[in-house]
Amino acid sequence: MNIQLRFFASVREKLGMSEQKVVLPDDVRTVGEVRAWLAARGDVWAEVLAPGRALRMAYNQQMCEPDTDISEGAEVAFFPPVTGG
Repeated sequence: MNIQLRFFASVREKLGMSEQKVVLPDDVRTVGEVRAWLAARGDVWAEVLAPGRALRMAYNQQMCEPDTDISEGAEVAFFPPVTGG
């Protein structure tokens, strides 16, 4: 499955990119599984996308939960939580 990844704010800065097109393995079917698959790349990917790290996710520009199913051509975005002040 082909999807578009987007990274914002500190996630973008740490990864050194704002977007990337990827082809997912057949067993990656949810937004949470995309996150885990990317973290498995190691190095900075593992640091930025670690399971315990506070991170927001969006699917096709809508906030979502890790168990959100994905489909061909989707956009998955990762960004830090927003804090008010």
